[in-house]
Amino acid sequence: MTPSSKLPQVGTTIFTRMSALAAEKGALNLSQGFPDFAPDQRLLQRAADAVLHGNNQYAPMTGLPALRGAIAALIERHYQREVDAASEITVTSGASEAIFDAIAALVRPGDEVVLFDPAYDLYEPAVTLAGGQCQRLVLTAPDFRPDWQAFEALLSEKTRLVLINSPHNPTGSCWQSADLDALWQAIASRDIYVLSDEVYEFIHFGQEALSVHSHSELRERSLVVSSFGKSFHLTGWKLGYAVAPAAISAELRKVHQFVTFCTVNPLQQAIAGHLTALPEETFALGPFYRQKRDVLRAALTKSRFKLLPCEGTYFQLLDYSAISDEDDVSFCERLVDEVGVAAIPVSVFYQNPPKGQRLIRLCFAKEEATLIEAAQRLSQL
Repeated sequence: MTPSSKLPQVGTTIFTRMSALAAEKGALNLSQGFPDFAPDQRLLQRAADAVLHGNNQYAPMTGLPALRGAIAALIERHYQREVDAASEITVTSGASEAIFDAIAALVRPGDEVVLFDPAYDLYEPAVTLAGGQCQRLVLTAPDFRPDWQAFEALLSEKTRLVLINSPHNPTGSCWQSADLDALWQAIASRDIYVLSDEVYEFIHFGQEALSVHSHSELRERSLVVSSFGKSFHLTGWKLGYAVAPAAISAELRKVHQFVTFCTVNPLQQAIAGHLTALPEETFALGPFYRQKRDVLRAALTKSRFKLLPCEGTYFQLLDYSAISDEDDVSFCERLVDEVGVAAIPVSVFYQNPPKGQRLIRLCFAKEEATLIEAAQRLSQL
């Protein structure tokens, strides 16, 4: 028998497709968002030691107390917010699981969820599986700032959740404090929750990180999702966490315990020890990736691409309008064949891509030599 699909529109993701194409053609892979350099060897050694010294059975469902305590200290260092490690922090198997759990816990059949397009491709399938429907607000280039009047017009009695993402994948834009204020003003009198995807929270190039953690009113209605995979260059560890008031966390945990129950014990041990031993390390992420961004941008200055602003994340958008009129999927496929560079077409992040938009996304979480070589190849066009 062939089952009736709950996600009939979903196929293999563009990230998997482009990475496979890059491997097949031997291209430089600036498509999928993962580093090509080694993580901190001290963290890897902590993981090895944890495996070898018996930390290989189930961890507590909500996460190791040592790690949840270290996360609480991390949040206080960066955002001056005190959270209860026992009732407000849940360790998950990646940020993706935390997002899925939150949506499954909060969204009921018939509920509406507001997304800001372009949006990460995980969001809508999770909403669909929960029985909800997405309402999308399009952000426009080059700054991708929300239109708050248009946002308020999307809200209805059915709106249950608003899903935000800053620093923003794929655009590299970052919200401003006025955006959080506008969001709160729009939902304050309504029964609406906020899910804030902040997996790139420490990779920002301004003066300070802007987070829902820092908004005293909004955070009481919000789940904030973070990723150690992004922060410590370990995407394969799939280790994330969700922070929310106790009543919201309790509902998320009801889902979490039946999705993964718990996250890999020795990896939790390793991260807890690393955060405790090197509490300032996360403050270095912004400068670290700013340098990589600047290397890539400088190497592309003589190309025919137009570089859009990049305020955070490790993604750079390029406008190829001066090079080709073809659609971005075809253009990215041609890049692999003709110059040996894999990129991501930005249209895949939209429900309805803006007509005439010609944007691709590059990941600069790569060795500088890789970035320079990729830019030289792209400059041939």
